[in-house]
Amino acid sequence: MMASLSSLASGPGLDGLTLEPAHLRPELLNACADLINQEWPRSRASRLHSLGQSSDSFPLCLALLGPPPTPGALPTVLGHSRLSRVAAHDHSLLVETVVVARALRGQGFGRRLMEATEAFAKARGFRRLHLTTHDKQHFYAHLGYKLGEPVQGVAFSSPLSAAILQAFSQSASPSEPKAPPPRRKTSGTPPPSAPPPRPNMPPAPPPPPPLPAPLLSPPALSPTGPPWQSLEETPYRDIRGRPIFWMTKEI
Repeated sequence: MMASLSSLASGPGLDGLTLEPAHLRPELLNACADLINQEWPRSRASRLHSLGQSSDSFPLCLALLGPPPTPGALPTVLGHSRLSRVAAHDHSLLVETVVVARALRGQGFGRRLMEATEAFAKARGFRRLHLTTHDKQHFYAHLGYKLGEPVQGVAFSSPLSAAILQAFSQSASPSEPKAPPPRRKTSGTPPPSAPPPRPNMPPAPPPPPPLPAPLLSPPALSPTGPPWQSLEETPYRDIRGRPIFWMTKEI
């Protein structure tokens, strides 16, 4: 496979490439899994299961395909990207798992993969893409992506709208207080009243002042971008503590 990739990279151009949903080409899922596992190793079964979740309802896996190395052979899988819906943003998608075969990097295939992914999303009515990167922020900046804020990707297929998903995170409204039960009239001696408070008891201490609310997110972006965020520095970290750049683009 590496020989065929090298010969394709030295060809006259990139005009013969296509981008197709992975779930429409199940015969290419093994090749997609091998390509992704070169960059992010996982068990083959787990990777194939993830690719098998691709659907038109999202998340949706896309394969960048080159011409078959020989007549009658399968197309060559050159790259991969994944699109997921974004919670509370009906017209946005999150681009994930962007990878190009190592033998083809630095030769324009990454740009072609992203341009085709953007065209695919735009043709389906989406207007904005989000993505994250640890070290390719300059590459994405050359493609028109700008630094942005974190968004929540929806990693499962569901007919639930963003409004319904957002409703799950809202606190329930307080219930109305119940009316006290009516007192029953009883004959005979009335019940004794509550005993008076014990003398010389110090008053209860006042409650402590409330703690300040934590800063859950950085200040809103200004038109020129916040001073604390650049292509060299980011305030965001992933779950392992590594710097992560959030980027976005209008398409």
